[in-house]
Amino acid sequence: MALALPVAVAATSRTHADEAVERGKYLVGLMGCNDCHTPGHFFGKPDMSRMLSGSEVAFEVPGLGAFVGPNLTPDEKTGLGAWSEEEIVTALQTGIRPDGRELAPAMPWRAFASMTRADATAIARYLKSLPAVDNQVPGPFAPGETATSFVFRVLPPGEAVANLH
Repeated sequence: MALALPVAVAATSRTHADEAVERGKYLVGLMGCNDCHTPGHFFGKPDMSRMLSGSEVAFEVPGLGAFVGPNLTPDEKTGLGAWSEEEIVTALQTGIRPDGRELAPAMPWRAFASMTRADATAIARYLKSLPAVDNQVPGPFAPGETATSFVFRVLPPGEAVANLH
């Protein structure tokens, strides 16, 4: 009889963990994370074998530089492998990385800041459950630095037309 309780608790915990991962997968899809973090997405040919392993396209923000969607897989060298679930939750809800830097302006963390802690944790658990993919993205690139990737420019009104000529 004593063995039945730990087995039941383990089964319940495992089911709850699996549910959180599934919830995280749903939220990542709904939030469009693949758009900026999956190779090939911006060219209409997403490489789903390297899903969420980082883009090859940078977003340039005048005065701030150009930023490439990073690798979100749990790869230790090039992804979020060294980040804890708590650090991922903090980044999603505050925009602050474990090293104290703010996430790139293209990352819409402000839109995610009001999500529930349970949802942010589910996303972190899902990201940690992905296969690790070794994919070092280029950048970030300082203002005026030549980017080594395709770049989308984010320009203020009027400046976009001036840059066409």
